Amino acid sequence: MCYDISFKTSLKTIQEVFPDIVFDPQLQLDFDNIHVLAQSFSKNPVIIFEDAKYKLKYFEWGVIADYMNTPEKIKQSRQWMCNAQSEKIMGDKKSFWHRIRKKRCLIPVTGIYEHCEIKGWKNKVPYYIHMKERELFCIPGLYHYAPIPDPETGEAIGTFTLITRSANDIMKKIHNAGTNAFRMPLFLSPELEYKWLLPDLSNEEIDEILKYEMPSENLEYWPVYTIRSPKPRPDGKIKTEMYEWENLPPL
Repeated sequence: MCYDISFKTSLKTIQEVFPDIVFDPQLQLDFDNIHVLAQSFSKNPVIIFEDAKYKLKYFEWGVIADYMNTPEKIKQSRQWMCNAQSEKIMGDKKSFWHRIRKKRCLIPVTGIYEHCEIKGWKNKVPYYIHMKERELFCIPGLYHYAPIPDPETGEAIGTFTLITRSANDIMKKIHNAGTNAFRMPLFLSPELEYKWLLPDLSNEEIDEILKYEMPSENLEYWPVYTIRSPKPRPDGKIKTEMYEWENLPPL
């Protein structure tokens, strides 16, 4: 699955991709979220199409579904709602993801992280992956307003999930172990990113987008240092830069 993203950009860059976008007044001008962990349930910028406009809003990562109507139920179940498998959105009509398929969003990112298991190594090696020749790209997702309001503001909490699919050739080599091995985020072309937000998509069009596979040659990737630990890198570089692991075998 995908639980680690990077979002280091500016509103100006987002505006270059979506010229007519309307910004939430709470948003800052620059984003320096070099590592965002899904289960932190933090607020992140997402793009939705609402009232015939593209809007950039702060939503929390990790959908709070309608059946999570108490703090206890949210704590128990929300951790499993950070990713949505593309196959279940249209293929399982009993799925919660199928029910909210019309609430589509885009999660702007500058890259993602995934961990690779190396035979004979104690720890997995994290990799940073991003799109070639695209400073900023968007991963499709679904959003939902929580059934219980924010206890501090009384407002509805916007939440989102990131869509994953079966991995392409290179991502199979990187994300090669674990319960959800051989999966990747649903990367799209710029044209399909725009299309994902159109409000009048048919079920067939949604299904066609969900089945899109990004070619491996469109991705750039390299090993990085531990991303979930506060331990500083020995070389002093930032998390997204390549780290030279000794004797690391090629993918």
